Amino acid sequence: MKIEILTLFPELVEQVVRFGIPRKAVEAGVLTLSARDIRDYSPDRDRRIDDRPYGGGPGMVMEAEPLSQAIDAAKAAIGPATVIALSPQGEPLTQDWVRRLAREPGLILLCGRYEGPDERVMEAVDVELSLGDFVLSGGELPAMALVDAVSRWLPGALGHEQSAPNDSFAAGLLDHPHYTRPEHWRGAAVPEVLLSGDHAKVARWRLKQALGATWLKRPDLLAGLELNEEQTRLLREFIAEASVNGGT
Repeated sequence: MKIEILTLFPELVEQVVRFGIPRKAVEAGVLTLSARDIRDYSPDRDRRIDDRPYGGGPGMVMEAEPLSQAIDAAKAAIGPATVIALSPQGEPLTQDWVRRLAREPGLILLCGRYEGPDERVMEAVDVELSLGDFVLSGGELPAMALVDAVSRWLPGALGHEQSAPNDSFAAGLLDHPHYTRPEHWRGAAVPEVLLSGDHAKVARWRLKQALGATWLKRPDLLAGLELNEEQTRLLREFIAEASVNGGT
Protein backbone atom coordinates (compact mmCIF):
# COMPACT_ATOMS: atom_id res chain seq x y z
CA MET A 1 0.00 0.00 0.00
CA LYS A 2 1.12 3.54 -0.79
CA ILE A 3 0.08 6.41 1.48
CA GLU A 4 0.62 10.13 0.91
CA ILE A 5 -0.07 12.53 3.79
CA LEU A 6 -0.71 16.15 2.81
CA THR A 7 0.26 18.34 5.73
CA LEU A 8 1.90 21.52 6.95
CA PHE A 9 4.07 19.42 9.28
CA PRO A 10 5.69 16.58 7.29
CA GLU A 11 8.32 15.95 9.97
CA LEU A 12 5.56 15.17 12.46
CA VAL A 13 3.60 12.61 10.44
CA GLU A 14 6.74 10.86 9.19
CA GLN A 15 7.35 9.68 12.76
CA VAL A 16 4.52 7.16 12.52
CA VAL A 17 6.55 4.75 10.36
CA ARG A 18 9.64 4.93 12.56
CA PHE A 19 8.20 2.83 15.35
CA GLY A 20 6.10 -0.25 16.02
CA ILE A 21 3.89 -2.02 13.50
CA PRO A 22 3.98 0.72 10.82
CA ARG A 23 7.77 0.48 10.79
CA LYS A 24 7.54 -3.31 10.41
CA ALA A 25 5.09 -2.84 7.54
CA VAL A 26 7.59 -0.56 5.80
CA GLU A 27 10.44 -3.01 6.42
CA ALA A 28 8.29 -5.85 5.06
CA GLY A 29 7.75 -3.87 1.88
CA VAL A 30 3.95 -3.74 2.23
CA LEU A 31 3.72 -0.04 3.13
CA THR A 32 5.24 3.08 1.62
CA LEU A 33 4.54 6.43 3.25
CA SER A 34 5.41 9.91 2.02
CA ALA A 35 4.61 13.28 3.55
CA ARG A 36 3.90 16.13 1.14
CA ASP A 37 4.22 19.71 2.39
CA ILE A 38 1.17 21.69 1.27
CA ARG A 39 3.22 24.90 1.50
CA ASP A 40 5.27 23.72 -1.49
CA TYR A 41 2.22 24.49 -3.64
CA SER A 42 1.71 28.04 -2.41
CA PRO A 43 2.12 30.77 -5.06
CA ASP A 44 3.03 33.17 -2.27
CA ARG A 45 6.65 34.11 -1.59
CA ASP A 46 6.08 33.47 2.11
CA ARG A 47 4.55 30.03 1.35
CA ARG A 48 1.23 31.16 2.81
CA ILE A 49 -1.66 28.76 2.18
CA ASP A 50 -4.42 30.36 4.26
CA ASP A 51 -6.54 33.51 4.14
CA ARG A 52 -9.39 35.23 6.00
CA PRO A 53 -12.86 33.69 5.61
CA TYR A 54 -15.47 35.35 3.45
CA GLY A 55 -18.34 36.58 5.58
CA GLY A 56 -16.05 37.40 8.47
CA GLY A 57 -15.45 35.50 11.64
CA PRO A 58 -12.43 34.22 13.56
CA GLY A 59 -9.61 32.09 12.22
CA MET A 60 -8.19 31.43 8.79
CA VAL A 61 -9.21 29.08 5.97
CA MET A 62 -6.89 26.85 3.93
CA GLU A 63 -6.89 28.00 0.30
CA ALA A 64 -8.30 25.69 -2.36
CA GLU A 65 -5.57 26.01 -5.00
CA PRO A 66 -2.55 24.78 -2.97
CA LEU A 67 -4.65 21.92 -1.60
CA SER A 68 -5.90 20.95 -5.06
CA GLN A 69 -2.39 20.99 -6.48
CA ALA A 70 -1.08 18.88 -3.58
CA ILE A 71 -3.82 16.31 -4.13
CA ASP A 72 -3.09 16.16 -7.86
CA ALA A 73 0.63 15.73 -7.20
CA ALA A 74 -0.03 12.93 -4.72
CA LYS A 75 -2.26 11.13 -7.24
CA ALA A 76 0.42 11.44 -9.90
CA ALA A 77 2.99 10.00 -7.48
CA ILE A 78 1.12 6.94 -6.22
CA GLY A 79 -1.58 6.25 -8.79
CA PRO A 80 -5.13 5.17 -7.88
CA ALA A 81 -5.92 6.25 -4.32
CA THR A 82 -8.78 7.12 -2.01
CA VAL A 83 -8.62 10.74 -0.86
CA ILE A 84 -9.49 11.10 2.83
CA ALA A 85 -9.90 14.33 4.77
CA LEU A 86 -9.32 14.01 8.51
CA SER A 87 -12.03 16.20 9.99
CA PRO A 88 -14.20 16.40 13.13
CA GLN A 89 -17.14 16.60 10.72
CA GLY A 90 -16.34 13.17 9.24
CA GLU A 91 -17.74 9.72 9.82
CA PRO A 92 -16.29 7.91 12.85
CA LEU A 93 -13.17 5.91 12.00
CA THR A 94 -14.25 2.38 12.90
CA GLN A 95 -12.59 -1.00 12.55
CA ASP A 96 -14.84 -1.66 9.57
CA TRP A 97 -13.47 1.44 7.87
CA VAL A 98 -9.92 0.32 8.71
CA ARG A 99 -10.45 -3.08 7.08
CA ARG A 100 -11.94 -1.48 3.99
CA LEU A 101 -9.13 1.04 3.63
CA ALA A 102 -6.47 -1.66 4.10
CA ARG A 103 -7.69 -3.22 0.85
CA GLU A 104 -7.10 -0.03 -1.14
CA PRO A 105 -3.95 0.28 -3.29
CA GLY A 106 -3.32 3.79 -2.06
CA LEU A 107 -4.53 6.46 0.36
CA ILE A 108 -4.12 10.23 0.27
CA LEU A 109 -4.69 11.75 3.71
CA LEU A 110 -5.49 15.45 3.84
CA CYS A 111 -4.66 17.06 7.18
CA GLY A 112 -6.70 20.17 7.79
CA ARG A 113 -5.55 23.12 9.90
CA TYR A 114 -7.02 26.42 11.08
CA GLU A 115 -10.79 26.54 10.34
CA GLY A 116 -10.35 23.84 7.70
CA PRO A 117 -10.12 23.77 3.89
CA ASP A 118 -12.02 25.97 1.46
CA GLU A 119 -15.21 23.97 0.84
CA ARG A 120 -14.67 24.01 -2.91
CA VAL A 121 -11.67 21.69 -2.70
CA MET A 122 -13.75 19.08 -0.88
CA GLU A 123 -15.09 17.91 -4.25
CA ALA A 124 -11.74 16.14 -4.65
CA VAL A 125 -12.22 14.29 -1.34
CA ASP A 126 -13.79 10.82 -1.36
CA VAL A 127 -14.58 10.60 2.35
CA GLU A 128 -14.17 12.55 5.59
CA LEU A 129 -13.20 10.57 8.69
CA SER A 130 -12.99 11.55 12.35
CA LEU A 131 -11.46 10.06 15.49
CA GLY A 132 -14.39 11.27 17.56
CA ASP A 133 -16.52 14.17 18.65
CA PHE A 134 -13.73 16.46 19.73
CA VAL A 135 -11.49 19.01 18.04
CA LEU A 136 -7.72 18.78 17.56
CA SER A 137 -5.37 21.46 16.25
CA GLY A 138 -5.08 19.62 12.94
CA GLY A 139 -5.48 16.35 11.09
CA GLU A 140 -1.96 15.08 11.64
CA LEU A 141 -2.62 12.96 14.74
CA PRO A 142 -5.76 11.37 13.23
CA ALA A 143 -3.81 10.64 10.04
CA MET A 144 -1.08 8.93 12.06
CA ALA A 145 -3.68 6.91 13.96
CA LEU A 146 -5.25 5.82 10.67
CA VAL A 147 -1.85 4.75 9.29
CA ASP A 148 -1.14 2.73 12.43
CA ALA A 149 -4.56 1.04 12.35
CA VAL A 150 -4.42 0.22 8.63
CA SER A 151 -0.86 -1.10 8.79
CA ARG A 152 -1.98 -3.86 11.17
CA TRP A 153 -4.08 -5.36 8.36
CA LEU A 154 -1.30 -5.43 5.78
CA PRO A 155 0.17 -8.90 5.15
CA GLY A 156 3.50 -9.44 6.88
CA ALA A 157 3.21 -6.46 9.24
CA LEU A 158 2.24 -8.49 12.33
CA GLY A 159 4.13 -11.42 13.81
CA HIS A 160 1.02 -13.64 13.84
CA GLU A 161 -1.45 -13.69 10.95
CA GLN A 162 -4.40 -13.95 13.37
CA SER A 163 -3.42 -10.92 15.46
CA ALA A 164 -5.43 -8.37 13.48
CA PRO A 165 -8.59 -10.51 13.06
CA ASN A 166 -8.57 -11.07 16.84
CA ASP A 167 -8.23 -7.39 17.75
CA SER A 168 -10.98 -5.53 19.57
CA PHE A 169 -13.86 -4.56 17.25
CA ALA A 170 -12.70 -7.01 14.54
CA ALA A 171 -15.89 -9.05 15.07
CA GLY A 172 -17.89 -6.15 16.46
CA LEU A 173 -16.89 -7.05 20.04
CA LEU A 174 -14.32 -5.88 22.53
CA ASP A 175 -11.34 -8.16 23.08
CA HIS A 176 -11.21 -10.90 25.71
CA PRO A 177 -8.81 -10.65 28.70
CA HIS A 178 -5.19 -11.71 28.19
CA TYR A 179 -2.76 -13.35 30.63
CA THR A 180 0.91 -14.31 30.60
CA ARG A 181 3.51 -15.66 33.04
CA PRO A 182 3.68 -15.97 36.02
CA GLU A 183 0.69 -18.23 36.63
CA HIS A 184 0.17 -16.66 40.08
CA TRP A 185 0.78 -12.95 40.68
CA ARG A 186 -0.01 -11.04 43.89
CA GLY A 187 -2.73 -13.48 44.85
CA ALA A 188 -4.39 -13.55 41.45
CA ALA A 189 -4.26 -16.67 39.28
CA VAL A 190 -4.61 -17.23 35.56
CA PRO A 191 -8.04 -18.79 34.78
CA GLU A 192 -7.71 -22.58 34.81
CA VAL A 193 -9.28 -22.99 31.39
CA LEU A 194 -6.32 -21.21 29.80
CA LEU A 195 -3.99 -23.80 31.32
CA SER A 196 -6.10 -26.79 30.26
CA GLY A 197 -4.69 -27.26 26.78
CA ASP A 198 -8.25 -27.75 25.52
CA HIS A 199 -8.41 -25.39 22.54
CA ALA A 200 -12.18 -25.68 22.14
CA LYS A 201 -12.77 -24.72 25.78
CA VAL A 202 -10.29 -21.85 25.51
CA ALA A 203 -12.04 -20.52 22.38
CA ARG A 204 -15.43 -20.76 24.10
CA TRP A 205 -14.11 -18.96 27.22
CA ARG A 206 -12.56 -16.18 25.13
CA LEU A 207 -15.76 -15.63 23.17
CA LYS A 208 -17.77 -15.54 26.39
CA GLN A 209 -15.40 -13.01 27.95
CA ALA A 210 -15.45 -10.86 24.81
CA LEU A 211 -19.24 -10.83 24.84
CA GLY A 212 -19.24 -10.03 28.55
CA ALA A 213 -16.70 -7.23 28.24
CA THR A 214 -18.75 -5.67 25.45
CA TRP A 215 -21.94 -5.97 27.52
CA LEU A 216 -20.26 -4.30 30.49
CA LYS A 217 -18.26 -1.58 28.73
CA ARG A 218 -19.88 -0.95 25.33
CA PRO A 219 -23.48 -2.18 25.30
CA ASP A 220 -24.08 0.07 22.30
CA LEU A 221 -21.94 -2.29 20.21
CA LEU A 222 -24.09 -5.27 21.16
CA ALA A 223 -27.20 -3.41 20.04
CA GLY A 224 -25.85 -3.39 16.50
CA LEU A 225 -25.03 -7.12 16.40
CA GLU A 226 -27.19 -10.12 15.60
CA LEU A 227 -25.93 -12.80 17.98
CA ASN A 228 -26.22 -16.45 17.04
CA GLU A 229 -27.56 -19.10 19.39
CA GLU A 230 -24.20 -19.94 20.94
CA GLN A 231 -23.24 -16.31 21.46
CA THR A 232 -26.60 -15.58 23.08
CA ARG A 233 -26.17 -18.54 25.44
CA LEU A 234 -22.64 -17.51 26.39
CA LEU A 235 -23.68 -13.93 27.05
CA ARG A 236 -26.53 -15.11 29.28
CA GLU A 237 -24.08 -17.29 31.19
CA PHE A 238 -21.74 -14.35 31.68
CA ILE A 239 -24.55 -12.09 32.92
CA ALA A 240 -25.80 -14.76 35.32
CA GLU A 241 -22.29 -15.34 36.69
CA ALA A 242 -21.71 -11.59 37.02
CA SER A 243 -24.92 -11.28 39.06
CA VAL A 244 -23.90 -14.15 41.35
CA ASN A 245 -20.48 -12.60 41.85
CA GLY A 246 -21.94 -9.20 42.67
CA GLY A 247 -21.37 -7.64 39.27
CA THR A 248 -23.64 -5.38 37.27
